[in-house]
Amino acid sequence: MLVFFTYQHVYQLAAFCLMMIVLIIVEYFRQGTLVLAAKYYHLKDYQKTEELLNQVKKPEWLSKKRRGFYEYMMGGICLQRHDFDAAERHYELATQFPLRTVNDHVAALVHVANISIRQGNYEKAEAYLQLALKDREKITAKMISVIDRLRQEIKKH
Repeated sequence: MLVFFTYQHVYQLAAFCLMMIVLIIVEYFRQGTLVLAAKYYHLKDYQKTEELLNQVKKPEWLSKKRRGFYEYMMGGICLQRHDFDAAERHYELATQFPLRTVNDHVAALVHVANISIRQGNYEKAEAYLQLALKDREKITAKMISVIDRLRQEIKKH
């Protein structure tokens, strides 16, 4: 279309086509393949999710909302592979970006706390649980019960 409009000397439409092409390219780098990856993540197809997330070459170029979700999904994939150090790193990054809901943010904090308990770092786990309880009134009852169980686990040690 761009070539056609240029050939026909309709420069306004050629410029519009060029602008749309640039917009598509920029949005690809800002959004990446996260929408498709999220679909497979919710279907628990972690291999396909990882393949799609690995197509994002520079996660730091993603928009803030997308970056948080990217890190959250990568943390979940690493957790499934039992790569706890990488999962902790991704979940910690996810907590630094806005996520869809407060509950998602709390879930990332709870994952970091749970991994810290597994690694014997109880002070860090308690600190993350304190952060998770900051918005207690917005957290689901299920998440509160998970936090309570983790606190009981910390008290045992």
